[in-house]
Amino acid sequence: MTGSPLISVKNLSVRFDRAPLPAVDHVSFDVHAGECLAIVGESGSGKSITARCLLGLAPPNAHVAFDALALQGQSLPGTKSRRWRSIRGASIGLVLQDALVSLDPLRPVGREIEDVLRLHSTLNQSQRRQRVLELLEAVGVPDPALRAQQRSGELSGGLRQRALIATALAAGPPLIIADEPTTALDVTVQSKVLNLLRSLTDSGTALILITHDLAVVSRVADRVLVMSEGRVVESGDTGAVLTEPAAAETRQLLASIPVDVPRGVPLRIDEPQSAARAPQVRANDTVLVSRASNTPPALELISVSRRYPTRNGETIQALNHVSVTLEAGTTLGLVGQSGSGKTTIARIALGLESADSGQILLDGTDWGSLSARERRPRRHRLGAIYQDPLSSFDPRLTVEKILVDALRAQSAGTSSSLASVDELMDAVDLPRNLKNRRPLHLSGGQRQRVAIARALAPAPRTLLCDEPVSALDVSTQARVLDLLDELQRHLGLSYLFISHDLGVIRHMSDTVAVINEGRIVETGVTHEIFTSPRDAYTQSLIAALPRVRK
Repeated sequence: MTGSPLISVKNLSVRFDRAPLPAVDHVSFDVHAGECLAIVGESGSGKSITARCLLGLAPPNAHVAFDALALQGQSLPGTKSRRWRSIRGASIGLVLQDALVSLDPLRPVGREIEDVLRLHSTLNQSQRRQRVLELLEAVGVPDPALRAQQRSGELSGGLRQRALIATALAAGPPLIIADEPTTALDVTVQSKVLNLLRSLTDSGTALILITHDLAVVSRVADRVLVMSEGRVVESGDTGAVLTEPAAAETRQLLASIPVDVPRGVPLRIDEPQSAARAPQVRANDTVLVSRASNTPPALELISVSRRYPTRNGETIQALNHVSVTLEAGTTLGLVGQSGSGKTTIARIALGLESADSGQILLDGTDWGSLSARERRPRRHRLGAIYQDPLSSFDPRLTVEKILVDALRAQSAGTSSSLASVDELMDAVDLPRNLKNRRPLHLSGGQRQRVAIARALAPAPRTLLCDEPVSALDVSTQARVLDLLDELQRHLGLSYLFISHDLGVIRHMSDTVAVINEGRIVETGVTHEIFTSPRDAYTQSLIAALPRVRK
């Protein structure tokens, strides 16, 4: 592009106290008005800390140096300057990945959006409230008048993320920095948000998109900057980088995308199998899972319904006569939009809450109507892996203590090949030298491996995987998916795999159930669902499935 860039970064470097290498090492780029620059790379590559430096949000122990850092020709202030208060929101909008942490849990989301307008606009109160509803509608929030009155804890993950995007857009800043803005969104809402972001750049807004999703990059970005270990390893026009990647790191990012990779084919074919894991996982091993007619399903929900009361005295029908069957030793993928009822199914299956009606069977026998005391002897048969392991760990405990506590949950007489902390860590390919680390000091992929090891400790037969890889970059996601696939084959596990990512669902699942507004609208063999969907809703999901456009 010609003319002066809207933001210019020259030789940005960031070092942390006691770190042997810089987190960001002489990174330079320009972004013009109406242009989208995507910064991509694995976790720890330096992309997020680069973005935070543009907002004066580098951590206290970070030492930031640069030759130039300018917005609209004006040098940005130092990290501790009060001038940032007038810049953030008005001149630079920020969308973070973790909306639950970013939004105030004590205030309605409408009030948070309105605060941006109160601080950075001349609109009166009535105009601000109308603008809030317009912004929520623009980012795909259904029933914006109701949602504006709700707090973040009352919203699904996808709705929270959309509210956060609306907050960033509220004051109409010339630059938006979006750090993984669509990670928590289902494919149809993601498509709508990407169209919104693209319309912003079409109208002159500059966008810096931090993401690991190259399908998103191909739809929105004009240029791509690939980072690895703090350095820029490749940059250029989006089409050129995705079609003919020059750097090995870029090629691996492309190879790790699960879309259209058949069931059972590893995503990380470049990595040799861990020798430490060889006793449990051998190349020629085969676990034969009986699927004879007399073998009961691992988990079955029969005509399950669930309602939730609202603050105005009404009720929301979360589940409406839902029936799904997970056959032993297989993976059932459960897919649907945010708020469709996926997580409610998982919570009811785990016994964390009760259904209003219907039956839940575990290994063919009653589970749903039992009391907590009656469930206890069978509790070890059912494990769970969650989206955010950091929030599910006690931050004071080391990896070793987390796994020791989990091993104590094994019932007397339970037989497991993973009977020690070392065996659990080997099984999930987690280095033993991480035993004494706490969760906060692990990478996202390492934390998720600890979560998987913890879930395996009581020797379960069935695992409920609720968005287990949605917070991970594409390379780390590929490693975790390959790991889950290996563990299933060699331990005979059954997975209820919940995700909004259809590419992940297609790669991991034997069968698929599609849920919409609390109803199962279609079930079947994965290949048939994806190639010949019968329901209009399923067809819309598959049509919106993001693929890398080259």
